[in-house]
Amino acid sequence: MKKRMIAMLLAGGQGSRLGVLTNRTAKPAVPFGAKYRIIDFPLSNCVNSDIDTVGVLTQYEPLELNGYLGNGSAWDLDRNTGGVYVLPPYVKGSRGEWYSGTANAIFQNLAFIERYCPDYVLVLSGDHIYKMDYAAMLRHHIERQADATIAVLEVPLEEAHRFGIMETDDGGIVTDFIEKPRQPKSNKASMGIYIFTTAVLRRYLIEDDADESSAHDFGKNVIPKMLGDGMRLSAYAFRGYWKDVGTVKSLWEANMDLIGDKAQLDLNDREWRIYSRSPVMPAHYIGPSASARCSIVSEGCEIDGTVENSVLFTGVRVGHGAFVKDSVLMPGTRIGPNAIVKKAILGEEAMVGAGAVLGDAKCADDLPYDTSLTGDITLVASGTSIAPLARVPAGMIVNNDFTGEEDAENDG
Repeated sequence: MKKRMIAMLLAGGQGSRLGVLTNRTAKPAVPFGAKYRIIDFPLSNCVNSDIDTVGVLTQYEPLELNGYLGNGSAWDLDRNTGGVYVLPPYVKGSRGEWYSGTANAIFQNLAFIERYCPDYVLVLSGDHIYKMDYAAMLRHHIERQADATIAVLEVPLEEAHRFGIMETDDGGIVTDFIEKPRQPKSNKASMGIYIFTTAVLRRYLIEDDADESSAHDFGKNVIPKMLGDGMRLSAYAFRGYWKDVGTVKSLWEANMDLIGDKAQLDLNDREWRIYSRSPVMPAHYIGPSASARCSIVSEGCEIDGTVENSVLFTGVRVGHGAFVKDSVLMPGTRIGPNAIVKKAILGEEAMVGAGAVLGDAKCADDLPYDTSLTGDITLVASGTSIAPLARVPAGMIVNNDFTGEEDAENDG
């Protein structure tokens, strides 16, 4: 059945800068915001923008992500025509090929695109937190008679070297594009969100695949090639909340952005719902001598201690006398009685023993390992246990059960 526009969602990233949180999980499947996963945001944006056909391109550790997506019913994408489709790297006969870049991933799935004969193709990244109306971006694309439209966010100039940076004329037409320039001349950053006129996309993907010198990447190769050929590229300005949660610090910051009266992202907006596949659990319980201040506490949590400025996912337990502050506790985390957890991210089903101290600044001085990955944020892998009375320094990455007598592993 012909579609006006379909979406192709790149969700194969390893997310190595998230450390142990992506040991066995693709980055788009990492939990976020008390009851969501990162991929919920682009998927929900698609549904809210009336896009009912989404191809999800997976590669690294796809099992959990595939199971989470299921048949797409959580996002109203279990359709008779269209729906959500998981698209692993292409396999033909006994031969298979990993996706070698963002453009190659779309190239390998041209047959999927052509099944729907869309006029336009929306290309998305699966690892950003934001709310965006793709239908408005499509209208912009059509009005500007563009061959491709790039969603653009203005960033601080000192951070511009981390992005694909473009220059535009007064009408918003792209005149120059450089991927991660050493000395950026502009602060207009690509968000990794593109709308292509389908015939143009097909042509450039085929040309890019034939180029043996190409890295097969949209930002490095396809967009600069289109610009060099004189194709019409338009910049679509985005001014809402957007966060690339590809690092431990940015993931922690994005969760903290949800808290308090000055929350930067409203997840309770009925006009633009964020859908998720959350387990059905009872309401949370806060004991008579317990408290939860300036925090998000999800269903199924039991709190008998004190929680401040934190995000608690489903099924978290905080024991009597325990204290949790400035932290993100992912589903099923257990905090023992009288334990202290400060400025930490704990993976799913992690356990902190009674009286343990996690994020101890006093024992973080002169650490014998690199903390460049985490800064002063303590990171605990899913399923890992911290022994009772153990003291875990701030900024440490705990990848294995920790007794306090051995060093935790920091893979920064």
